[in-house]
Amino acid sequence: MGFASRTTLSDGALAAHWAGLRAARRTALIPYVTAGFPTAVETTAFLRGAAAAGADIVELGLPWSDPVADGPTIQASAHAALAAGMTAAGALRLLEDAAPELPVVVFSYLNPILARGAARFAADARSAGAAGILVTDLPAGADEAVEGELRASGLPLIRLVAPTTPLARQRVIAERSDGFIYLIARLGVTGESRSVSTALAANLAALRAVTSLPIAVGFGISTPEQAADVAALADGVVIGSAVVARMARSGAAGALEWLASVRAALDARR
Repeated sequence: MGFASRTTLSDGALAAHWAGLRAARRTALIPYVTAGFPTAVETTAFLRGAAAAGADIVELGLPWSDPVADGPTIQASAHAALAAGMTAAGALRLLEDAAPELPVVVFSYLNPILARGAARFAADARSAGAAGILVTDLPAGADEAVEGELRASGLPLIRLVAPTTPLARQRVIAERSDGFIYLIARLGVTGESRSVSTALAANLAALRAVTSLPIAVGFGISTPEQAADVAALADGVVIGSAVVARMARSGAAGALEWLASVRAALDARR
């Protein structure tokens, strides 16, 4: 598969984008969507409309048959996308065709990347217009060869930090992170929740002590009010299951309308 190179959203775009957000004192709104769910057309519409709805970065999830870090909503979306014929290559073609106006981070499990070959996958993601890669099940330092192949593309390799990660390990992760760090707000899998963890402020403070990278918080953020609470602490707010659930019910139009209400809540809190 050959992708026509689209460098405007890959060459240092993520770092420059975060710098602009910080200068504007704007909390990044980062929705997650599963490629191909509920259809490829709806995913494309979401990517094209996300900036106007107030998003700053989008996570584009590559569907995988065993998404162990995800709860039932995102798992169901992945299985439905796969059943409809979506593949890793198809997701990158979708990204290239959509040509969104904001940076897109490709969010994947390791297996689809290895199946394609890490170096080839990263090069194709870059050419398709990706601004970064996040691999959920590739711990920092676990496979130096794969990490090197992914980084060789020039795309930032974004890392996850769990609420139980020891400070010494956080430091290692931070040293091996690019773009931003994704702090998991709670234990368990993705999914909507009733409240934000009371430990979030302390967890953020600990992580800030070992990195100057922007920190985005996700897992369990389900309402505009919760997003605003997180925005008072973090540099970015990631919302996945709540967006995917609205994609399932009312497609891109409904999900984008709800996303605009989240943006309004973030701006009101600022």
